[in-house]
Amino acid sequence: MTHRKVTFIIVAIFVCAIFAITLQPTTTIAAFNLKSGAVYVLTNQVSNAVGAFDRAPDGTLTPAGQFSTGGSGNPVAQPGDPPTDPLASQGALILSDNNKFLFAVNAGSNEISVLAIGKDGLTLVDKVSSGGVRPISLTVHEDVLYVLNEGGTPNITGFTVSNKGELTPLAGSTRPLSAGSSADPAEVSFNSDGSLLVVTEKMANVIDVYVVGSDGVAGPPTPNGSSGMTPFGFAFDQRNHLIVSEAMGGVPNAAAVSSYNAGPMLSVVSGSVRDFQTAACWIVITNSGRYVYTTNTGSGAVSSYTLDSSGNLTLLNSTAANLGATSFPIDMALNNGSRYLYVIAAGLQTVEAFSVETDGSLTPIGSVGGLPFGIQGIAAR
Repeated sequence: MTHRKVTFIIVAIFVCAIFAITLQPTTTIAAFNLKSGAVYVLTNQVSNAVGAFDRAPDGTLTPAGQFSTGGSGNPVAQPGDPPTDPLASQGALILSDNNKFLFAVNAGSNEISVLAIGKDGLTLVDKVSSGGVRPISLTVHEDVLYVLNEGGTPNITGFTVSNKGELTPLAGSTRPLSAGSSADPAEVSFNSDGSLLVVTEKMANVIDVYVVGSDGVAGPPTPNGSSGMTPFGFAFDQRNHLIVSEAMGGVPNAAAVSSYNAGPMLSVVSGSVRDFQTAACWIVITNSGRYVYTTNTGSGAVSSYTLDSSGNLTLLNSTAANLGATSFPIDMALNNGSRYLYVIAAGLQTVEAFSVETDGSLTPIGSVGGLPFGIQGIAAR
């Protein structure tokens, strides 16, 4: 072999190697961009983690890894709660207002974790005590975060959030629930302007309202009787209407949704509008405020409602999506633009994806599986 040929072969191998080394990272990075669109699920395992899914422009999901919260989840349901719904709550995993951070409960280690969202992964930036026992729900408004602690003597506790995502306990913010240890709470959430906090108490059939001061500190709870039994998940629209699911004690085909004008005292707008399904438990509202969706854990369906500017609810479709009798749908989330709805089917250990059509109907667009039993909490962007 001539010297020229040997030199050519060496150069060719070197060029190919450089090309291969360069190509592989570029392909990997291009495949995922969690900052442009993603869905996140809390595994809620003993070694707790957040599972990330890259969202394609058509709404379909691709697994992008699991990232430790540094704490412990609790995949074992409390007495009276179904095994597929271990925390029996809405809001176990939430996004910050600016979409830079994820806040996650560690129900097994009584902690809150904060993870920063990067282009191709999540980074744990803080982990703090929740200020109580068995945290199950979180809510954030600007730089103030509150957690709902279900165990022991239930309470809500506040924190300030730094621009780095670090949490600092908010002095004087811990408040009890009106029914105390018999509350069996499901969710805590701010209203749209951060002036109120609301907690649903499933066992007591009570909705607590807390007035929040300019310093972020919540006052004492004002109890309000729920329109229907077992108030569970809820959401606020931009007009300060509170929309609440009612599991109705799991009575077959009796599930309902109610709406209220929100203030320290709630006033019913639409009382217990039935969806003819079983155990309505989670609520989301589209950005337009026009459509409301609730998951019915007992009957494996998602129901849809219309919501008008006065807060009136009308059942749109009792079975907007049928996931199956053994699917046990629980948490769900809309992406930022409300184009896609993502539902945890706890019985199938999957996330089911739907396109939200202009008339409020839902079109299935795919499913991702392989999630652990006991998952709880979902956030989307």
